[in-house]
Amino acid sequence: MKHHAGPCAAPRPLRAIPTWTLVLTAILSSGVALVSYRYLGDAQEIPSQIAENAFFTPWLAVHAAGAATALLLGPFQFFPALRMRYGRWHRWAGRVYVLGCMVGALSGGLLAIGASTGIVTTAGFGTLAAAWLVTTTLAWRCAVRGRIAQHKRWMIRSFSLTLAAVTLRLYLPLADVLALPEVGSYQAISFLCWVPNLLCAERYLHRST
Repeated sequence: MKHHAGPCAAPRPLRAIPTWTLVLTAILSSGVALVSYRYLGDAQEIPSQIAENAFFTPWLAVHAAGAATALLLGPFQFFPALRMRYGRWHRWAGRVYVLGCMVGALSGGLLAIGASTGIVTTAGFGTLAAAWLVTTTLAWRCAVRGRIAQHKRWMIRSFSLTLAAVTLRLYLPLADVLALPEVGSYQAISFLCWVPNLLCAERYLHRST
């Protein structure tokens, strides 16, 4: 009788991620994370799409705290040398990353519901929040069960969604430069900031099998 592989079934080893990719990701993620912490205080020049959210207070600050922390720690979980040399730090940083993702995803879901630019934006960011929550939960579950190879795969998916914070901040100024309609471009970005990221992660995982 055949047993179907679950989400924590052992896969083949992954190809190594190029060091330059890890370094660039760490630089971009750290920069965006540190800037995002400004939302914990009295941030100035908040984009209107965000400032007009129905659940801006207090959920933007909660979202920023969780998501920025996950974004700050996430890249360093993928450096092989750090994992091998500082295993205990890797495990504790991983726990904080998961907590940050959970806080970021749940509060992000509420912010998606309160989006001022309509149902399309709600669908885009709401789906992101749900996918982020699911992939991170599966990554954590596989780690707890000792299925490290599959844990890495779910962590790659999870972090590709965490990186939506970076790609979002690349698309927003681009939309301004191109003078695109504010509402329409923001609705498109609510999907573009994470769908290509996840597709790239899936392509990498597929090519590694």
